[in-house]
Amino acid sequence: MRRLTTIHTGLQKIDVWAAGPPSDPREVDFRVAGATHAWWHRERILTGLAWDNLCAACLLRPAGPPRSVLMLGLAGGTSLRALRHLAPGVQFTAVDYDAGIVELARAHMRLDDLKVTVHHGDAYDFVRCHRGPAFDVVVDDVYQALDHDVARPGAWSGETLGALRRLTAPGGLLVVNLVTGTGHRALQSEFRRVFRRTFPVVRSVTTPAGLNEALVGGEEILGRGALPQWRSRFAAEEDREYWDRIRVRRL
Repeated sequence: MRRLTTIHTGLQKIDVWAAGPPSDPREVDFRVAGATHAWWHRERILTGLAWDNLCAACLLRPAGPPRSVLMLGLAGGTSLRALRHLAPGVQFTAVDYDAGIVELARAHMRLDDLKVTVHHGDAYDFVRCHRGPAFDVVVDDVYQALDHDVARPGAWSGETLGALRRLTAPGGLLVVNLVTGTGHRALQSEFRRVFRRTFPVVRSVTTPAGLNEALVGGEEILGRGALPQWRSRFAAEEDREYWDRIRVRRL
């Protein structure tokens, strides 16, 4: 891959890397401080990383694939692209504070193909103020880029959890992406404690190569056995292998 350009959005510096002809690349990677923050491929769907966890977590709803998903923290839409591939009828709503990275995704990652209704602004302000219908799945992937790492902005309080639950439809799922590497384990443990106190069922969705956990809370949540049925939907063998590696366990 080679670096095509570097864009300062006003909130972060994003290096756009691509493979293939500049006018028609087969793969695009957005990197912030050297780490991939969004990925797109012309044929491939899965990554072997955190985005696969989020996609799989959305499919653990006992009533079937979600009809509506709220994504807090859109970036390039990597996990929504995988979910759109598996569940083409789902309605996507997303919130991202950085309008610049969303525009980059429109230009380089065909974001508009996903038909996402995008709101720009603070994700938790949106959650507190939203008065529309609830969503079958709410995904919280809100992180901000630091110089050498990422962090959750502000405080994630009981009030925030209450607002997120209010936006989750009966029988739906709340999914939170958590970084699990060095310096993040205390926050991961706290989220797990809060989820166990709040939800009858809590599951962890992970993949071996990633340093992330999708924490899933709900009244009922399907287990690992719900995932193999989706395997044949992936044309690429590497995607199928990535799907096979996803693990789901009850906490």
